[in-house]
Formats: sequence, C-alpha cells, structure tokens
Amino acid sequence: MVQINGESYNVSGKSLDAVLADLNFDAKKIAVEINEDIVPKANYPQVLLKDGDTVEVVSFVGGG
Repeated sequence: MVQINGESYNVSGKSLDAVLADLNFDAKKIAVEINEDIVPKANYPQVLLKDGDTVEVVSFVGGG
C-alpha cells in the first residue's frame, strides 16, 4: 500500500505519472514529494511506487 495525501492506495509497482493521471491530478499544476524527497516532473514516468511509500501531492493555486 502507498500513502497518497494521507489515504492508502494499492498502486505498488505503478509509475508515478500513471497514478497521478488515475487520480486526476494535472501534472502541470502540482509538486510531488515521495518519502520527503521532491521528485522532478521529468522523472515522473520513471519513478515506480513501492509498498510503504508516502506521497504528498501539492496543488498550486493562482490568485491575486
């Protein structure tokens, strides 16, 4: 199981970009941290999630 923003998901072995798409995140408007390390957007397709990972997805909100 992988924790994503505090919720458990059975996505072990899937790529980060696939999981983000499945969860309807817009990769252009987010930042991702896995186990307290920031993941560069260019690496999303190569990063495979594994049991015990903790993922935090932060959305950017514009305003003024």
